[in-house]
Amino acid sequence: MNTEQLIEFIQSEDQFQDRIQYVRRIDAKSAQYAPFPETLDRQLAEGIQKLGMERLYSHQATAIDAALRGENTVVVTPTASGKSLTYILPVLQRKKQNPMSRSLFLFPTKALSQDQMNSVQSLSDGLQAGMKIFTFDGDTPATVRTRVREAGDIVVTNPDMLHSGIMPHHTSWIKLFENLDFIVIDELHTYRGVFGSHLANVLRRLFRICKFYGSAPQILCTSATIGNPKQLAERLTGLPFTLVDQSGSPSGARYFVFYNPPLVQKELGVRASSIKEAARLGASLLSNGVRTIFFCRSRVRVELLTTYLRERCPDYADRIKSYRGGYLPNERRQIEKDLREGKLLAVVSTNALELGIDIGSLEASVILGYPGSIASILQQSGRAGRKQQTSLSFLIATSDGTDQYLVSHPEYLLDRNPETAQINEDNLVILADHIKCAAFELPFKIGESFGSFPATAEILEHLVHAKVLHKTRERYHWESDTYPASDVSLRAGPKENFVIIDITDTGIEKVIGEVDHFSAPMLIHQHAIYIHQGQQYYVEEMLWDDRQARVRRINVDYYTDAHEKVEVSILDDNDEWSSNSVGVRSGEVLLRRKAVLFKKIKLETHENAGWGEIHLPELEMHTQAGWLLFDPQVLDAVAARVCENPPPTGYAGGMLAAVAHSMGIVTPVYILCDRSDIAFRSDVRSTVFAKPAVYFYDGFPGGMELSYLALDNLETIAQGALELVQHCGCSDGCPACTGIVDSEIPIKSATVELLGYVLEGCKERGRSAAPAT
Repeated sequence: MNTEQLIEFIQSEDQFQDRIQYVRRIDAKSAQYAPFPETLDRQLAEGIQKLGMERLYSHQATAIDAALRGENTVVVTPTASGKSLTYILPVLQRKKQNPMSRSLFLFPTKALSQDQMNSVQSLSDGLQAGMKIFTFDGDTPATVRTRVREAGDIVVTNPDMLHSGIMPHHTSWIKLFENLDFIVIDELHTYRGVFGSHLANVLRRLFRICKFYGSAPQILCTSATIGNPKQLAERLTGLPFTLVDQSGSPSGARYFVFYNPPLVQKELGVRASSIKEAARLGASLLSNGVRTIFFCRSRVRVELLTTYLRERCPDYADRIKSYRGGYLPNERRQIEKDLREGKLLAVVSTNALELGIDIGSLEASVILGYPGSIASILQQSGRAGRKQQTSLSFLIATSDGTDQYLVSHPEYLLDRNPETAQINEDNLVILADHIKCAAFELPFKIGESFGSFPATAEILEHLVHAKVLHKTRERYHWESDTYPASDVSLRAGPKENFVIIDITDTGIEKVIGEVDHFSAPMLIHQHAIYIHQGQQYYVEEMLWDDRQARVRRINVDYYTDAHEKVEVSILDDNDEWSSNSVGVRSGEVLLRRKAVLFKKIKLETHENAGWGEIHLPELEMHTQAGWLLFDPQVLDAVAARVCENPPPTGYAGGMLAAVAHSMGIVTPVYILCDRSDIAFRSDVRSTVFAKPAVYFYDGFPGGMELSYLALDNLETIAQGALELVQHCGCSDGCPACTGIVDSEIPIKSATVELLGYVLEGCKERGRSAAPAT
């Protein structure tokens, strides 16, 4: 079947008919061309034409011309629109003008770095430019690293390696830093939240080193999907940018399908497993020869879906692979190669393949659950149809409230502009770590600032008192015996990953993967089932101090799902506003997290097959938060109105938990953040204010100001939560709306009334209902 026949078949097939919620066809778009800019070297233009590119797309010509005029550029166009040419040609031209010119290409992942190096090398070879292009990351052999430092015209790396492997050893990279003309930052939209805040400080350090060696590189950025690219690029770098966002590239037609699994418990709002539904849909696609990529929100889901697909498609089992973080380099590279060469029929991935890695020509993408932003939806769906052919994109909803809200409002995803990316480059936890790293690299002069941060001197003095730095008459020098960059992770709070060691074969130990510090208690606790490439492993021993999990291969009919206990203590607060019934405050909190138990979940039925305790240390975190304080009389009044009989003891806890749950569901829809970046909790009686409270806090030490952004949009969030609960199909509360099941009071009515008080308070204060910009 061709794509049109396949979509018609899926819509008419009995097994899918009740599941297809909405289908939209997005028409093909023709190309808009422009001549080569006059600023481009004529020989380069002729070389490009000989490679089969007679003309440039309009956005390519605009961006190349701006770059060649010395402007910092940010190019924002769809997937597979030829953005890489907008930075490769300026780099090649500068190299032709100055043989000593060097460039640094930054990509957010090692996989993308490797892929782009191959693409740049192919173009350089085709133009006979003679460029020496090398990847420098954690997988680069020691024997190759000296050659990269000495001879690399273009060094392709990622922010993590720049941070810990290049800048601390800048004296070994003198040729690069003395002659650095360009820094390329690709996939700009990924640099938000924690990662983006870290990158901003990594770039502050990079610019210090460049200034020391006498260079002032030009910055060229690209991204597929983002709402505020110019603002983000300028916050990341502290430099002005020219925006190019009118794409001239063609695109094939696309069918976007919203797929909602059927209800299996209507009164509870519980739907059929999205993983099993994806396996059902995937089997139909694969049996028709449709090359498909599946995106899942977690590693466990990736491995489960891979297992189910292989079971449903035994004839193609060896052509179905999983791809996620934690795999060893040779595994990742082989899967990427097999995808490009068309050897694989399907790949099941986390967002690791969301970015611009060349994975060949795929015809369909299947997304399991809302990934957290419109930008990610566009990126993941754009993985199919990269050769301008008609393609299919499916969004399969889970029972999660956010998914159900969005699958019922397809216009939110298809008609709304992508969200803006937020960073907090002056987060004190992140900033202080990078000032340490910067001092290790080069001593700070008295009075020197770190980027645009106004209080650099105060942090330097604090580090002197902590005996990390030594102050002389003119400078602050690194004094500690430690190596600071090795203790700073750019992507999360933990300093060290846990390695997973297979001890199945006697006398042989094999490292099969790794898990970050905060995820370890939930994924590789003792007695957990860890899944890797579809193979189950039983965690026999978890060595916390050694950062190891020792596992054995096993075949069982269940997987494990861990649960954690969270406690919130208020450290400092500010009174934002208050009404007759609700008070709103913000400030800093101490967060205590502890994994407490795990459940055994049957693979086929997803039934609870048992449980066990988890005994691991508690993790603490100081972060930013907001909280709502309710007048106790309000809760009494609500309970009296919704209950026919006197409310039972302890009713307030369920009402507050339901409000927190519903607001937590919709908040990521209105502020661009990952689901784990902000969390909601409730407390029947705040130990500080002696009132019922709902808290929401940032999931990173020091905070990313997401809670404050949520406060700015509180009316919109409360309205969305109210609509979510009101329109949910359950009878009286379910995991998709209130999170409360079998409540002793009418929980839906109580939640609606309590959210109504929040809305009333917002309107009294006259707060805007518009979402964040």
